[in-house]
This record gives sequence, C-alpha cells and structure tokens, in this order.
Amino acid sequence: DEYEVARLYTTGEFEADLRRQFGGEFSLTFHLAPPLLAPRDKGTGHLRKMTFGPWIMHAFRLLKILRFLRGTPFDVFGHTAERRSERQLIVDYMKWVDELVKRLTPDNRDDLAAIASIPQEIRGFGHVKEASIAKARARQAELLRQLDVPALRTAA
Repeated sequence: DEYEVARLYTTGEFEADLRRQFGGEFSLTFHLAPPLLAPRDKGTGHLRKMTFGPWIMHAFRLLKILRFLRGTPFDVFGHTAERRSERQLIVDYMKWVDELVKRLTPDNRDDLAAIASIPQEIRGFGHVKEASIAKARARQAELLRQLDVPALRTAA
C-alpha cells in the first residue's frame, strides 16, 4: 500500500543502494499513479502514471509517519475502491476457507490446499491487481468445479 511504498523509499536503504550503484550526485524522478490524484485513461479506465520529482520524497516521509492511520476511519487511502476490494477479498477468503475445512478429508487435502493458496497469486496495484484477482478467481472456480463443490463456486 501507499504507506509501505513510502516506508521502503525512506528507510535510507533505497538512497544508499542508489549511491553504491551510481555514485556521485543524482536526481530522482518517480512515475506513480496515486489513487487520489492520477487521472484515468479514457480508453482503458486505468489510472495514468504521473511524473514526480525528488520533492516526492518529502511526501513519502510524511506518509511514513502517518502510517498509523492505516485501517482507521482517517486513512484516506482506505476509502478507495481498491482498498474496499482488498478488504472484501479477505472476508470472502475466510468464508470459503471455512467451507473448505468442512469438506477436508485425507483424500482431498492437497486439492483443498491448492485452492486455499490461490490468493498468494494476487500481485500488483491498480489495474494489474484487478487482472490478477480476476485470474485468481477464474482459477479458484475451475478447481472448485473439478472438485464439484457448488456451494463455494458462488463465493469465489
């Protein structure tokens, strides 16, 4: 999330790695698609990246300090569609893991473990994450069909 990105850029390790790799003076430019600022591409609906200069490191430092707001009503990023979707994914996952556990037998243990591990395939941010979620849901539905578990297919 945004707070974690800010933390990673401001630990000092990022800048130290750059200095080791490139030495001397350098200037940073960041290409980001902040969910609250970035415009959407009219064709795809995806957030378009914006270019930010070295000043964005100050914003990252502020976000790092404000990470205690994560998950509270004051977390401005928590109100985005992506964050709401992430929270719903967790709720859905807990529901179908409960169902999988009810159906667990020594014979289907590996198959159910494969289904339960599907969320580990979800990666990225924004439209990349959306595509990853769609792919994971399709994989889950396929495995549930193969195991003939109709009650879970609708929870996917």
